[in-house]
Amino acid sequence: MTAIHANPWLASLLASHGSLAAPAVSWVHELRRAALERAHALALPGRSDEAWRFTDLSALYRMAFQVPAAADLPDIASVVAAADASSAGTVLPAGLEIPEAAYRLTFVDGMLEPSLSNGHDQRGIRVISLASVLADAGHPMHDRAQALLGSEASDSDADALATLNMAFLQHGAIVVLERGMRLDAPVHLLFVSSRPDLATHPRLLVMLDQGAEAHLIEEHVARHAGASCVNAVARIRLAAGARLRHARIQSDSQAGFHIARCLVDLARDACYESTSIAMGSRLSRLDLDVHLRGDGAHASLDGLAMIGAGQLADTHTFIDHASPHCTSRQLHKVVLAGNAHGVFNGRILVQPGAQQTDSSQQSRTLLLSGRARIDAKPQLDIFADDVKCAHGATVGQLEADELFYLVSRGIDPAAARRLLTFGFAADVINRLGIGSLEQRLRERVLAQTESLKVGA
Repeated sequence: MTAIHANPWLASLLASHGSLAAPAVSWVHELRRAALERAHALALPGRSDEAWRFTDLSALYRMAFQVPAAADLPDIASVVAAADASSAGTVLPAGLEIPEAAYRLTFVDGMLEPSLSNGHDQRGIRVISLASVLADAGHPMHDRAQALLGSEASDSDADALATLNMAFLQHGAIVVLERGMRLDAPVHLLFVSSRPDLATHPRLLVMLDQGAEAHLIEEHVARHAGASCVNAVARIRLAAGARLRHARIQSDSQAGFHIARCLVDLARDACYESTSIAMGSRLSRLDLDVHLRGDGAHASLDGLAMIGAGQLADTHTFIDHASPHCTSRQLHKVVLAGNAHGVFNGRILVQPGAQQTDSSQQSRTLLLSGRARIDAKPQLDIFADDVKCAHGATVGQLEADELFYLVSRGIDPAAARRLLTFGFAADVINRLGIGSLEQRLRERVLAQTESLKVGA
């Protein structure tokens, strides 16, 4: 464990806590105060913790970041629209628009930018900033947000990073679909880091009532090449028969740090389909916990981490089969070049009584150099006897036979390696189901295969 007061990162965060705007309602102040008090008593994760033994956060702890204030915001419209020459070497989209999206909330350095957003608050469908809900005790979503945040506070008692997120509770998004509502077009939540040396703590609340359906894109990008820190928390609740497709795209600065936690609860016959893609950050970590609490619930988790020299991408997933007749599928792919380090820990728990569980998990890693490293740990904990469960992990390099086939047909060896690498990664991207986003990410993967220097 790392003492909570023993590093510049935490000291700088705690020092800037007083700059937060005073909450308009007392319970938000109490949540922040209690979380800050717990943060002082907790220890930050370190290599001595089993869940973090492959991921060294000491580089983050040596950094000092400030929490942004509204008065310090740049002209985000120009930041987003302009080509940023300083971002050379980072993986950034040519454009940030997703034409298929029905709603978009854009946050710059953690705070909503209304001029680049088209959220909606109408009967049955609400895609709005969390800050607007927290500030208005009379808002229709205020009580639901309070109940969910209150329950989450107790869930994160032992998680110092999630507790810090709660201590800085202010900005983020809330997406609510009432019973039977269906959004055929996706919701785009865009989080933009416009400048270095800042720490943001975005929070996302998603609640789909019975039979509701939505497609959510959560995207984190940087418009600079410097170091910044994102400490994000998402809480998702799906009622009976609800369905959510959740794409999470992370392409922060390759000098930055990105830590995220997502907790998902599924009721009877609910369906959660997740696709997580990580290409940016010096160090990134995603903890994705999915709890199948009702009969017939289904979860599908697809993931891709594609990183190069000096980068570390860590994905920890937990699928909790707490009820019978539930299914889960997981495919996680990692592409590593240079001295990149990948971590995958996927745990599936089948609890007593969760009979007729059907679960499968696959972890596949492609090593593009002899210096790349992967620590993969698929886990199955089964406490029921009528189940069908399987898991596996493969680690390897590009197939010699496939390379020979392409080269023998006149393709340059380097181009053949890039083509095979692209095919390996694109398999996950093609599952997103949003044409413009898939095309944009395929272009980024092609650019990434050029910069990763396959075989170096």
